[in-house]
Amino acid sequence: MLTSIKTNEFAGSESKKLAMMYFRVAIILFGAQLLMGLIAAIQFLAPNFLFEVFDFSVARMVHINALVVWMLYAMIGSVYYLLPDEAGVETVGIGLGKLAFWVLTAAVAVVVLVYIFIQVGPGKESTIWLINEGREYIEAPRWADIGIVVVVLIFYWNVFATYMKGQKTGILTVLVADLLALAGLYLAGMFFTDNISMDQYWWWWVIHLWVEATWEVFVGALAAYGLVKIINAKREIVEMWLWIEVLMLFGSGILGLGHHYFWIGTPEYWWEIGALFSALEPVPLVAMFVHVLYDWGKEQGIAKAEGKPGSVMKNGPAMAWIVTNAFGNFLGAGIWGFFHTLPQVNIYTHGTQFTAAHGHLAFFGAYATILIGMMYLGVQGAYGIERMKATFKSKMAIFLITFGVIGMTIALTIAGYEQVLVERAELGAGWNAFFVAQDLPWYVQAQIWRTIMGVVTFVGFIYLVWDLLTIGKKEAKAAA
Repeated sequence: MLTSIKTNEFAGSESKKLAMMYFRVAIILFGAQLLMGLIAAIQFLAPNFLFEVFDFSVARMVHINALVVWMLYAMIGSVYYLLPDEAGVETVGIGLGKLAFWVLTAAVAVVVLVYIFIQVGPGKESTIWLINEGREYIEAPRWADIGIVVVVLIFYWNVFATYMKGQKTGILTVLVADLLALAGLYLAGMFFTDNISMDQYWWWWVIHLWVEATWEVFVGALAAYGLVKIINAKREIVEMWLWIEVLMLFGSGILGLGHHYFWIGTPEYWWEIGALFSALEPVPLVAMFVHVLYDWGKEQGIAKAEGKPGSVMKNGPAMAWIVTNAFGNFLGAGIWGFFHTLPQVNIYTHGTQFTAAHGHLAFFGAYATILIGMMYLGVQGAYGIERMKATFKSKMAIFLITFGVIGMTIALTIAGYEQVLVERAELGAGWNAFFVAQDLPWYVQAQIWRTIMGVVTFVGFIYLVWDLLTIGKKEAKAAA
């Protein structure tokens, strides 16, 4: 029977309540992202579906932007959740943090409505400010950009002030430094130049370096916190690997950007540099998990041999998602990223469905998994229960979502392989080759399977929401 012992003295803190507000919006936007992805997948197969009502370009834009925004919500929520535990004090500036939450949520709602109902505008300065900046992944109009910066600055001030007031753990130190870089790199996408190569250069600094450096370090900090929280991992071990990750990611992240540079007019030596260093980024995170799980298993074995109770896993669903993160990150960001960015391969694969395959598995494996794990920790803290076991719904959620995303990745990889063989190698990569390749059986069948696996993923999402809404309630009532 679960007890009513609080997971920590801050279980009912205002910071954790604010974290749950961010998690709730994140899960709604996650659902919107999946729904828009399904619409876009259907439009790939049936181009007339919702034509001139809700076009593919709009569905794809909302799909991608919802992805980025729900993850940012979940990231901010995760920080507000762990901050009191790590600092040992309540988060500073909670009132300001709540105001920032409502400002951000209102801005996101307006931007989404503009995307859906206005969609596009004339190529004028007013369009950039009010409708759409026209840059993939960061299409938000300029006023929303400025609002996001203000919100992030408030958030960073709250984190930094709490850090200065409380304990300065290794996890929190890395997080505070990383959040400063995360906020700073976003500014690289807030100016426009007429030179397309220069504009693309800074665009990649937001889109890829933002993700490949600051987000990866952020994930490492969350993983370190989760492992300490769930299985009492040794802090010195997780923090050692976290510092190694910082060294590798900020070095390899900057150099790893190079596999994009050749395509925007820079020297081709960036191909080799980018391909090599881009693949190194997930290594420290996997090493952290392997080291911690090995030590934990060893301690459990010793305790069992001595007839003593071993360490209890305090949150089964969260642990499952965090373990999935370690290996999903390695597969999606590492393996799938590396095998199509090698220079000899990338000349054929660049801009094909190989890129989409890598993107789907990397974002899911590296970020979605760890953030869902933090949501489960949030639910556990909200109910104040000491141990949370996996349920049938939580098992179905992780199985269906993971199976669906891997299925989509394989389908898109097959489609990309067909494009490489026919469109690039055989027909010479012209416009005619592009359309011929999209009508061939392998490509069409791969897109059908991508859509089917998208439905599987969405069913898994329904199980996830159902589980998050119900898990822990019975135990909390019984304990009360």
